[in-house]
Amino acid sequence: MNMLRSSGILLHPTSLPETPGIGTIGKYAYKFIDWLESAKQTLWQILPYGPTGYGDSPYASFSTFAGNPLLIDLDTLKEEGWLTDAQVEPPEWIHSSGYVDFGSVVWWKIPVLKTAAAQFLDGAPENKRVEYEAFKNDNAAWLDNYSIFMSIKEHYDAQAQKENKFGAMWSNYWPHDLAVHEPKAVSDWHASHVLEAEIHKAIQFFFFSQWSRLKKYANAHGVRIVGDIPIFVAADSADVWADQKLFQLDENGRATSVAGVPPDYFSATGQLWGNPLYDWDEMEKDGFKWWIRRIRSMLHQVDYVRIDHFRGFEAYWSVPAGEETAINGKWVPGPGAKLFNRIKQELGDIPIIAEDLGLITDGVRQLRDDFALPGMKVLQFAFDVNEAGKEGFTNPFLPHMYTPECVAYTGTHDNDTMQGWLNNASKEEVELVRRYLTGNVPGVEIKDEGLCPALIRAAMASTARFAVFPLQDLFAVGSEGRMNTPSTRGGHNWQWRMNSEHMDADKAAWLKELSALYGRNMGEGL
Repeated sequence: MNMLRSSGILLHPTSLPETPGIGTIGKYAYKFIDWLESAKQTLWQILPYGPTGYGDSPYASFSTFAGNPLLIDLDTLKEEGWLTDAQVEPPEWIHSSGYVDFGSVVWWKIPVLKTAAAQFLDGAPENKRVEYEAFKNDNAAWLDNYSIFMSIKEHYDAQAQKENKFGAMWSNYWPHDLAVHEPKAVSDWHASHVLEAEIHKAIQFFFFSQWSRLKKYANAHGVRIVGDIPIFVAADSADVWADQKLFQLDENGRATSVAGVPPDYFSATGQLWGNPLYDWDEMEKDGFKWWIRRIRSMLHQVDYVRIDHFRGFEAYWSVPAGEETAINGKWVPGPGAKLFNRIKQELGDIPIIAEDLGLITDGVRQLRDDFALPGMKVLQFAFDVNEAGKEGFTNPFLPHMYTPECVAYTGTHDNDTMQGWLNNASKEEVELVRRYLTGNVPGVEIKDEGLCPALIRAAMASTARFAVFPLQDLFAVGSEGRMNTPSTRGGHNWQWRMNSEHMDADKAAWLKELSALYGRNMGEGL
């Protein structure tokens, strides 16, 4: 993968400011790109942008191909004539600042988007109709199944709610013939619910029209977008429902084995994710076409693709369905080089970033390196007081240990913010950070408030070709800015939003200076 020395910011669009309820890909997304350009930052990394369900995690989407309707900008739809002033006016309980309240946003915004879609379908002029039909044709491989899936899901979700049956999904609640995707049953449903399915297609047209314009603007201003896809897909998704033979399911569409990670230092019972596992032998029969389509689709929308839990391609932790923890799982070989050879054959030298954190084996490293895929280095993992000094400071996450073929981060969406980590670190850890940053030069000291920016500077100065920082770290936001705490629900997971004041000229000037000092302007103008 060709990586010019660059730097940028990690910020999911839901965290953009000022729009009602949730960040969107409208006006403030463009302002953020302008701010990145002023700061000479050429990378904007986001999280997966698919439609989220229970728990609001972008890593558990109803479709790996679809866009999140909640990110659609309503003011843009109004300007295009698909909504009126009155229709875009939010209720008083929807706010433009503070944490995202996903439940409230869904309750208000989805009906508004359906109204816009209906008005578009009724009144679109000929040029827009042609554009819409072309979109449907280009994306039929996933869009048809997604739209039907969502129309069925909405019907049976509403029914399950009336019956107080929580946790209902296609595999345990829908009629059997629909649940197993019996062609006649699916066709009959569609025939009697054409408008409902078409509404979902129009909403996807809105999303990808807005996203395409935004990406074009970003690229024209020298900013490249780093997208993200989870290795696994959600059980309650159109992907699993429509292609059940590609997953480890029984005859009723229920998973026989599910994904997770084994017990480790952080969890005595491991992590039980619950995603259905792929049937890699079945996928190999047609040359991994599903994966080729998935990555090709992403590369139409972003410039680089980060794949979460990359180690699962070498071997994955398989837990029998029904287990309450991940303890009784086992490692099973993944597709390894066979998949990536096929991807390279079909798509060329693709720009993939491998999330290679956690328990990484020699086999995972070899798979990553054989295909020249950059891995990740996270500064928060670098300062282990138990390791420091045993044989010199050789923790692989310390900047002096980096090789160029990696992406340096202060933290990720799953970590505390850097300032939050510093606030909660032991005295010994903080002193180790201070010692590393100053080299114990006599008379040189970094005060507490200077540690976070000094760590950003250290990552900028490293040999890593890419350096990316959560926006929260640039402004030393504490733990209240944490995006996600893994294996938890509730709290403020995925809900943080920036303020418009975070597009600060002084911070932009500082980043511009760092980029000049450490040669990170090489990605400009692409």
